[in-house]
Amino acid sequence: MTTGDEKGTSGWTRAEWRPWVFVALVALVIVAVNASSDYLEMSRSGLDFQWWEPWLWEVTSAIVIVAMAPLIGMAVRRWTPTRDNLIRPALIHFALTIPYAAAHVVFIWLIREGLYWAAHNHYGFFDDGVALVAFYEWRKDVLSYAAIGATYWIFQYIAERKAAAAQPAADERIEVRDGGAAVFLAPTDITHVEAAGNYVEFHTGAKTHLVRGTLASWEARLVARGFIRVHRSRLVNRSKITALRPTPSGDMEITLGDGRTVLGSRRYRAVLTPAASA
Repeated sequence: MTTGDEKGTSGWTRAEWRPWVFVALVALVIVAVNASSDYLEMSRSGLDFQWWEPWLWEVTSAIVIVAMAPLIGMAVRRWTPTRDNLIRPALIHFALTIPYAAAHVVFIWLIREGLYWAAHNHYGFFDDGVALVAFYEWRKDVLSYAAIGATYWIFQYIAERKAAAAQPAADERIEVRDGGAAVFLAPTDITHVEAAGNYVEFHTGAKTHLVRGTLASWEARLVARGFIRVHRSRLVNRSKITALRPTPSGDMEITLGDGRTVLGSRRYRAVLTPAASA
């Protein structure tokens, strides 16, 4: 099965170096726009500055941000926001903007102070106070973290979709990674699939397999194999449904072939009703 994570010449996977290159290219454009804008605005205001200072500020900031981008990518893979699991990852990533901004401020301060010292100039990064500068930089770093995180998420989403499309048609079995082992499951053996945080649970009559991934990405692969979404966090094998019973809340209690019952949301009644007669 193709995962889209083949190793590149540097040892990075494609899922790692492609978004990083994209972030670096965007950073180059931002540096050129911001530095030239700063230079023109400061010149028009009659401020006393060296021509290279706006470029130094923007380049040093971009270098640190691009260098830390893979760490954001790792965080996105570890805590992937999905439709079924959004609030907890969002809060985690928001909290991570604090150490991200702190590292950004410390490194650009060290680099700029060193370069200004070499040029026999005074930088004065914290002349307005550490707290004020830290808050000012954090506001901007929240946006840069979000943009970089979204970039890695999009590249990850595309890779998962390509992996789903590359599933060999000759072998109907589904390859899942349960821990360190590759397990091949026949779709007819799977009763239902459920989201479990950053993992997905594949339920069969004999065992439950815990697989890292998102329910949305697996849904794209399983719909063609007869699975339907019955809940925001649950897919069911249509052929395993033996009975449907409405609940007082308007949801549906789904009985499977092995006697187990799972809950279907009233939001998906339209797909559940024809499932009973399938």
